[in-house]
Amino acid sequence: MAVDVKQGKAVKQFTYVWDGTDRRGARHTGEIVGPTVALVKAELRRQGIAPIKVKKKPRVLFGSDSTKKIKSKDIAIFSRQLATMMSAGVPLVQSFDIISKGNEHPGMQKMVTALKTDIEGGSSLGQALRKHPRTFDDLFCNLVRAGEQAGILENLLNKIAVYKEKSEILKTKIKKAMMYPAGILVVAFAVTVILLIFVVPQFQALFSSFGAELPALTQMVVNMSAFVQQWWLIIVGVPILAIVFLVKGKQRSKKINIFLDRLFLRLPIVGNILRKAAVARFARTLGTMFAAGVPLVEAMDSVAGAAGNQVYADAILAIRDDISTGQQLQTAMMQSKLFPSMTVQMVAIGEESGSLDSMLSKVADFYEREVDDAVDNLSSLMEPMIMVVLGVLIGGLVLAMYMPIFQMGSVF
Repeated sequence: MAVDVKQGKAVKQFTYVWDGTDRRGARHTGEIVGPTVALVKAELRRQGIAPIKVKKKPRVLFGSDSTKKIKSKDIAIFSRQLATMMSAGVPLVQSFDIISKGNEHPGMQKMVTALKTDIEGGSSLGQALRKHPRTFDDLFCNLVRAGEQAGILENLLNKIAVYKEKSEILKTKIKKAMMYPAGILVVAFAVTVILLIFVVPQFQALFSSFGAELPALTQMVVNMSAFVQQWWLIIVGVPILAIVFLVKGKQRSKKINIFLDRLFLRLPIVGNILRKAAVARFARTLGTMFAAGVPLVEAMDSVAGAAGNQVYADAILAIRDDISTGQQLQTAMMQSKLFPSMTVQMVAIGEESGSLDSMLSKVADFYEREVDDAVDNLSSLMEPMIMVVLGVLIGGLVLAMYMPIFQMGSVF
């Protein structure tokens, strides 16, 4: 949708898909922009087309809805495809044409086609990418710009592809570490609520016919069931609303974002994984940008955006301010107190030897392996703990329901 201004009023413009015939009777289809179906048909007739069907195009424009559906994984694949074709000597415009035709994602097809059109119109690749800020972040655009300026675009595209692929692997590992225990807890909560609402009342009706005092555990479960039945909407609704509030707040409020990120970093086991992941992202991103020739101070903005944690992002911006005044990177990192001593020492060696990008790459490799091992260990540790929790929870409810029956059996 676009907006046209006429006589001081804003007129909304929509994209319409049309089907019609020309003066010779030949069938044609296409797209046209206009405010209403009637005006679009009038414009088609003026162009010599007899419209048969005109309908508004679904909203999958690359500048709005479709970019929201393009995931980081899609961009990683796009980066690798483009790097491979550039390495094979395929011209840039032709590469975009091949990628667009071979991609099944509608949003990616439109975005790549738009890039091709911009480049054919005389724009550089960096300029074309910056027209899609929701898809290509500053880091991506800065690296491409540096590659174009230095005449090493092919090399930089390979570095971007490697960076994106490693970032996706790391992101997947973090999601696995966070989602697995959270999913189990949600399932346990749901099963418990269902048992208390639907199963326990059936046993309660049976117990009332006994005319005897219930065991303490059974009575506690019965009381809990009555409470859940009365307040189930609040019990279920409050956690859901709290999660929605925190997710939305994390997206829109920097204070909530910092609070949650600081809280996550303090969690046992998971917090250690998040710290290592943040250090790995810092080292990988800064190493990639520094190797591309991006100045250290300028690179820090992109590094902060790729940190994945607001606490580390703020610390990286503070480091940027310190090194802009003449401090060494190692000194600024040490003052932040967020980076392990090994990382600081490796950076110090890199600065002194002039191989900072190489040292940062080694740091990133090390901490990515650490995250990988930590996630595997977390899964191995969580599985028996989850079995114990579920066993105690579900087994306790079942035992509480059958205890009166066992007592009645012993009497008779």
